[in-house]
Amino acid sequence: MSYQHLISVAQLLSLQQSDPTHVVVLDSSHDLFDPQAGALAYAQNHLPGAHFVSMEKEMGGVKEGNNGRHPLPKRQDALAVFRRLGVNDDTQVVIYDNSQGTHASRVWWTLRWLGHQSVAILDGGVQAWQAQGQPLTQVVPAAPHEGALTDRPTTVSVVSFEEVLANVHSQDRLVVDARSEDRFRGENETLDPVGGHIPGAVSRFYRHNLNEDGTFKTPEALKQGFAAVIGARRASDLIMQCGSGVSACHNLLALELAGLGTAPLYVGSWSEWCSRDQAPVATGQA
Repeated sequence: MSYQHLISVAQLLSLQQSDPTHVVVLDSSHDLFDPQAGALAYAQNHLPGAHFVSMEKEMGGVKEGNNGRHPLPKRQDALAVFRRLGVNDDTQVVIYDNSQGTHASRVWWTLRWLGHQSVAILDGGVQAWQAQGQPLTQVVPAAPHEGALTDRPTTVSVVSFEEVLANVHSQDRLVVDARSEDRFRGENETLDPVGGHIPGAVSRFYRHNLNEDGTFKTPEALKQGFAAVIGARRASDLIMQCGSGVSACHNLLALELAGLGTAPLYVGSWSEWCSRDQAPVATGQA
């Protein structure tokens, strides 16, 4: 069985027992305020057999000062990372983090950008693993055999700064901002030099996708939650963004879980937008 969105702790354990050679588990723990925190958390405790993938060093491209905090890497660079981690075209990749999928969702999206479909997020992350009484370890597994992941047609799409800027005037698509409501309003901004949001955008804080225990809500609950924000719009009529193209992927995963399809990602997001002189800024409620 191929898992393409979420996988539970029980499902992962079953898969590891029945077909261990075709499963790669990745720890993508990260902290936006401390780029070293994810690697340190992995060193202290991680799922047995899991390999670490760095959001900062491996899942991001070259920063140019006005292209956001987490620009896309070059496709060949991203392929090289996953090959080094042992991923082949028939590999089931399972990704988790210590923040209920916040950063794992960007790795999930990146693999789909490369055309890989058998990739799922561990529902509830490392907290769910521990809640099921499963062990953690400090043992770093041996380097896997080099994988042979190939570059296949992408199943996701992106939009550029220029396209989002044009959309401010046309309003052809609805921009959905995954940041917290206060940051959307321009309050309590601690990551970027300018607070506010893209004019015309609406707020859908990604944590509204989760239950209290950090697992994703049911498809119906997610569908209702999005309907309150996007109305009857199709996913293809949206643009998903956040601070730097990371937590927006959490909303993209939730869209698919809700059966609403997928939407383009503005990778640069607010960190790119607020660095551009020609970009208008709105504050307060939408």
